[in-house]
Amino acid sequence: MRGTPVGRRVVLGMLGLGAAGVVAGSRITAAVSRLMAPVEEHDPTGLSGLVPAAGGWRYYSVAGGEPVRTERDYRLTIDGLVERPRTYTYQDLLALPQTRLVRDFQCVTGWRVPSVPWSGVRLGTLLDAAGVRPAARALAFASFDGTDSESLTLGQGRRPDVLVALRMYGQPVTRAHGGPVRLYVAPMYGYKSLKWLSRITVTAEVEPGFWEHNGYDVNAWVGRSNGRSDAPTSAG
Repeated sequence: MRGTPVGRRVVLGMLGLGAAGVVAGSRITAAVSRLMAPVEEHDPTGLSGLVPAAGGWRYYSVAGGEPVRTERDYRLTIDGLVERPRTYTYQDLLALPQTRLVRDFQCVTGWRVPSVPWSGVRLGTLLDAAGVRPAARALAFASFDGTDSESLTLGQGRRPDVLVALRMYGQPVTRAHGGPVRLYVAPMYGYKSLKWLSRITVTAEVEPGFWEHNGYDVNAWVGRSNGRSDAPTSAG
């Protein structure tokens, strides 16, 4: 499942955006227009005071808004090729061992926020608890925005730097940043870190997510492009 380098695809996609609108209709054009709006000046997250203006966050939502789940009504379901399907509440996740990571957040469009502190449950911990079946090879992720989706191989999902994230900058993940719970895939570009995570389905093969269906790489290691050198040596 290895594709063209991500950065190259994005450059070509931006250059050909007008043509894409003609050939594929307005869906991709409208989605990109929504996703590219910066929020440093109108930051709904309250983080603009913590993030330097030169490396600020951008707000992305393929559904065109911020879906709402509170910590009280949040649920995360793990199903598919597992022995013990389960639905977790926010408090269930909070009660599990928490891992803290400090990593850069790199968007495929070029912006980067350095040294972001995250904490949450390692995805591998939840997979072990579910009892992954021998036929399993991949993971499919769904967002409660009703639109976005993502995928990883099982090996990628078991990396120690892949979290089901509950906290960011020492505070609960905000709604604008994909809270109360989001996926955080540290070694990959930001579109792999699915916001508003609601379901993890263990599958027999990789099922490309929303952005892969729109031309992005399935294996989105940071470092494949943009002059970076921190890509893993193996795709996992």
